[in-house]
Amino acid sequence: MEGRLVLKNCSIFRADGRGRTGMAIVVEDGLIRRVAPDADVPVLPGDWEVSCRGRLVLPGLVDCHSHLVGDLLSPASGEVLLHPPQARLDYERRLSSRLTAQDVEVLSLHAMARALHSGVTLAVEHLSCPGDVAGGLEAQARAAERLGLRLVSSHATHSLDGAPLADAQAEANADFVRRRSSHPLVRGALGFHASWTSGDSLLRRLGVLREVSGAPVVFHLSEGDHDLATTWEHHGQRVVPRLESFGLLGPLSVAAYARSVDDAESIRLAQSGTCVALGPGAALLVEPSGRALETLLGRQNLMGLGSGGHGNLWDALAAALVTAVGAARGSRLVDPDGVLVQLFADGPAEVCSRLFGVPSGAVEEGRLADLVVFDCVPSVEQDSGQAPHLLGQIGRSRVAWNIVHGRVTIREGQLLGVDEVELAHEAARVLTSVRARARAWDAETPGGPVGGG
Repeated sequence: MEGRLVLKNCSIFRADGRGRTGMAIVVEDGLIRRVAPDADVPVLPGDWEVSCRGRLVLPGLVDCHSHLVGDLLSPASGEVLLHPPQARLDYERRLSSRLTAQDVEVLSLHAMARALHSGVTLAVEHLSCPGDVAGGLEAQARAAERLGLRLVSSHATHSLDGAPLADAQAEANADFVRRRSSHPLVRGALGFHASWTSGDSLLRRLGVLREVSGAPVVFHLSEGDHDLATTWEHHGQRVVPRLESFGLLGPLSVAAYARSVDDAESIRLAQSGTCVALGPGAALLVEPSGRALETLLGRQNLMGLGSGGHGNLWDALAAALVTAVGAARGSRLVDPDGVLVQLFADGPAEVCSRLFGVPSGAVEEGRLADLVVFDCVPSVEQDSGQAPHLLGQIGRSRVAWNIVHGRVTIREGQLLGVDEVELAHEAARVLTSVRARARAWDAETPGGPVGGG
């Protein structure tokens, strides 16, 4: 886009929570260049003016752990969720092993369109495409560039099919990381599935690759008691110290779930700077427990919300509210609203800033121009300037505009440059084909769900 993007007559909020109305935001070269009263910012020839009409402008949402393709392949259903972890994993492997790079691109386009509509501007993705790791990661990158979504993509490599294949997949992942190390929109991260599915050879190799490249690492951390038990049985260690021993924790590590960590491990995670991407929606469905939130909170852990293949971030926020309020009623958490802000805004903003090396997460000059205009004119108290229950105010509001790195991706509710119905048709065709190829948990699989879940 040539010229500046100028958002006029906006409602925005300071870091202290006080609202300002009648503001203008100037975006240029992917950054917020100016924030000032509307009358002080004229629209110049060549500018693209966005008339916000008093609507709320906030930093874009960060999905700290997404399964864009996996959520389409295996959406939540009782038929699958009632099975034990190993059976669920076998089902997911059976589907993902049949994916081609072309399948990944089609499914990613559909999933990314839905993410943009929900207000997401950055997704930290954990892809499983074992048949073509390099092709799958590049396919996701093309999809993100086409639609304009900021993306950090990794591969959920595991050792269940043998160490040589796992090492080869890790190398393919590392090649993608090197090619995308400085891209303004799409970056690569090293990845592995979880401790219980990863052998020492794979984790050792990833530790070396991480040390050499300085790349982020994305993985599942203590998925649940099964992860803890299996890791202890095979390696004689708990999950956190095992991963720490391979150098896989740190400020650029994004660790999902952390359902089975104790107080000492929580402190170790905080000291390492590891970001923990909580998936409260998945936790309520898969292994009901508020332990992760309660154990991590108060120990200065960096935390954010991730959809984790179970709906979108708004679903995750609702599940986080249920978890936080339940804990507060038991006198275990003091401020559920503060917890939600930390998970939904503060932590994710820090994750984005770390991954892309530019300040983000606020409507301020010099920050990343990842912005969302909501169809919401906020209610602000006259005396304090505060907006009570802001998340509640916007939670049911449509995303009118979505702007990523200064590029408009959604304009007045419409995704630009793409026929979304066609994307949905193509995704449905691919899903039908993949499930047919996999014959997912059909009658030949004893004890497994039938019909593909």
